[in-house]
Amino acid sequence: MLITTICPHDAVDRARYTNPMIRLAFLALTAMSTPVMAQTPAPPPPKLLTWPDLTKRQKPMPDATVDYGTDQMQKVDVWLPHGKGPFPVVVMVHGGCWTTSIADRSLMNWIADDLRNTGVAVWNIDYRGIDRTGGGYPGTFADAAKAADQLTVNAKRFNLDTRRVLSIGHSAGGHLALWLAARPKLPTSSPLYTAHPLRIRHVISLGGLPDLEATATNADNGCGTEVVAKLVGAPTPQHTDVYADTSVPRLLPLGAKQDLVNGREDRIIPFVMATDYVVKATAAGDTATLHAMPATGHVELIAPETPAWAEAKRLILSYFGKTQ
Repeated sequence: MLITTICPHDAVDRARYTNPMIRLAFLALTAMSTPVMAQTPAPPPPKLLTWPDLTKRQKPMPDATVDYGTDQMQKVDVWLPHGKGPFPVVVMVHGGCWTTSIADRSLMNWIADDLRNTGVAVWNIDYRGIDRTGGGYPGTFADAAKAADQLTVNAKRFNLDTRRVLSIGHSAGGHLALWLAARPKLPTSSPLYTAHPLRIRHVISLGGLPDLEATATNADNGCGTEVVAKLVGAPTPQHTDVYADTSVPRLLPLGAKQDLVNGREDRIIPFVMATDYVVKATAAGDTATLHAMPATGHVELIAPETPAWAEAKRLILSYFGKTQ
């Protein structure tokens, strides 16, 4: 015989569920006493900087300008700190989809000034874009190379320390900054080959496009895919592989430390451009680190008040053995 012991509370509970009136009253009371859990609204998307937010500010100016050719874009702006030097120097490369009508070196003036005020010289180069006579291949690359090498030519004039050189580039300039460090790996058969290029042992890419082959097939990038074909040119019998001396992954390992600073909310450069490149560079034996910046778009990378630039600046000063 199964004997079930029912305590007084059990009897009350049974009555609740067997008597319809009591059950309805109980359910109503339960509904009244159950707290309503308010749903937490999703946080609004971060407010990102626009280009006018940067370019409408008062623009600081460089200390000198060096010509390295006859075209108006074949120039370098020199930013010099106070003091005697010799100064560590950053080779700076602007972006703009390798297109002069989109951007020139002055877009970097605000961060160049910030570095100048921290005791670091800046060699801010310009070059002919794909929309100018002589731009594309090999002109755009040859311009960047010659502009960089002018640092060595003018080092004594501006008291620059060529033993402490770092390159940094934004957007398409990130590609060129990495490519400048890769120049010792260029094949001797390339028209871009130089026997003794400026040696760069540390590169920082700010939302860059290091892999031209990937850029040419990724329609999500803000520069589009057709621009790459204009940059590297059509294959010729003498230059059958247009990426062999232009796309950075083809020249890995660079033998230079590489830091990629990318915004998680960058709507111009897909984040995968950075992650994929770091995998390739690391697999080739290079030291490549991705610094993912939250609430950061494309403009924040070159605005001096942002966490993204603070991180880039920290990397620069650390390499030069300086503190903020």
